[in-house]
Order: sequence, then structure tokens, then C-alpha cells
Amino acid sequence: MMARPISVIVVTKNEEARLPRALESLGSAFAEVIVVDSESADKTAAIAKNAGARVVDFRWNGAYPKKRQWCLDNIPLKHDWVFFLDADEEVTSDFIEDLARIDWEKTPEAGFFVSAHYVMNGKALKGGLRNNKLCLLHKGRMMFPPLNDLDIPGMGEIEGHYQPVRKPGYESAAIGRIKTPILHHAFDDPAGWQARHERYAAWEAGMDQGGLWPQDPLRLRRVLKRLFKVLPCRAEAAFLHSYIFKAGFMDGAAGLKLAASRWHYYRMIRVLQKR
Repeated sequence: MMARPISVIVVTKNEEARLPRALESLGSAFAEVIVVDSESADKTAAIAKNAGARVVDFRWNGAYPKKRQWCLDNIPLKHDWVFFLDADEEVTSDFIEDLARIDWEKTPEAGFFVSAHYVMNGKALKGGLRNNKLCLLHKGRMMFPPLNDLDIPGMGEIEGHYQPVRKPGYESAAIGRIKTPILHHAFDDPAGWQARHERYAAWEAGMDQGGLWPQDPLRLRRVLKRLFKVLPCRAEAAFLHSYIFKAGFMDGAAGLKLAASRWHYYRMIRVLQKR
């Protein structure tokens, strides 16, 4: 199989438990795999090197650019197209095959949305919320914008939960979508999930209060996000969206757990905003 002309970047910090699965799923399907590691105290760097990935060290200086944009600005990449994969994610053979249908030298898009099915107990959920992010992008056409959030606790060195934006000159470039999802093993570490989302909730509460969100690249998403943020019962709406509207009930207890996690997350934000 010919390697896709895409540079894969996996940003890590102490990911020795989850990184092997992510790297193994990539196999030899991509022309370049780079692990950008934030001074891990475990075997993350060694695992990456043994898997054949290039390892780049990163130390955040407390300012912008944060980690993903720093990668685009400072790492010599073999290709213009970059795929950011998290250590708790896994690509599938069908996803890789989908990428083969695109002519990466000629396609005019600025980037592509990639969705991810949550996995619980080794099984990908059929329904419920899917993680959906613009993580496959052309480095010359898109960027992660600097925000006025450095005094807000929560995210630290990594960009927050917002999408990259088109660079000047590419405002009209299309945004595509890869049809086949990847897999997201977010619930492998319940304690870690809780700790991360407590930090994320603190950051999101501050972003909401300061009106600091960048504009989403798609108009429909912008409208839906604005509507969602003004709902008086966001936590309850998030639960119903995942469990009913997105048919999370089809996955039984797992679907209920996913929907409940969304309720819990937005309830944390609500509590923080009332302080």
C-alpha cells in the first residue's frame, strides 16, 4: 500500500499506556509520523522511537503559539497536509482507505473534519455523541489562532476545544469531511478522564464568560454553538442530545454513561460560572 502524503503528528505527555495502540494503527499508511513530546517522565519517547516515529521535544514557554501551532511553525514537515492524532485515538483500515480517494496534491480544501466513535469496554459505540474536530489540515491554509486565554486555568500548553481557522487569503477555501470515523478510547482511564475534564470545564467557563471563542469555520456550526451556549439548561440538553437525538440509547449502559458524562461536564461549567 502506498503511503499517504500526509504528516501525522501525535502530541504527547506521559502517554506510554495509550501511545502504542495509536502508532500501531497508523502502520506504514502515512509518509511521516512525528511524536511531539512534552518532557514525559515515562517511556513515551522510547516507545515512539521503537515504533519508527520521529520524536521532537517540546517545552512550552507560557505564550502563543501553543503546542499544535508550534508544530506547524517549527517542525520541518515532509508534506503540507497534517493529521493531528491524539494518543487515545486509533485510525482504522477503512479510514485509511477513505484517504486514498483524495488527491492530496490537488485537493483545494483548507482542511477536513474527522469524527470519532467513542469506545467503551473495547467496543465502538453505535450512537451517542461523536467527537468531531478539524484535525486534518493544510499547514499553509489553516492555523490555530492565538486567544486571550493565557490567564484562564485549564488547558495549559495545548490549544483548547476550538477549531483551527483559515489563514488570510484562504477565507473562501472549502472545508471537507472524511466520511469514515476513527476510534476514541477516552474512557480507558476514568480517573484521568475526570481530571482532564475538570480542567477543561474551568477553561471553557472562562472562555464563555470572556466571550473569547474564535469563529468556527462552518456557518451552521457557528449558529448551533451560539444557540447551545445561551440555553438555560445546557447540561440537560447535552444529555438528551447524546442519549436521544444521537440514539445513544442503542448502546445500553454504555450509551447512558456517555450521555451522563456530557451532563456532568456542562454541569461543572454551570457551577463554575455561578461562583
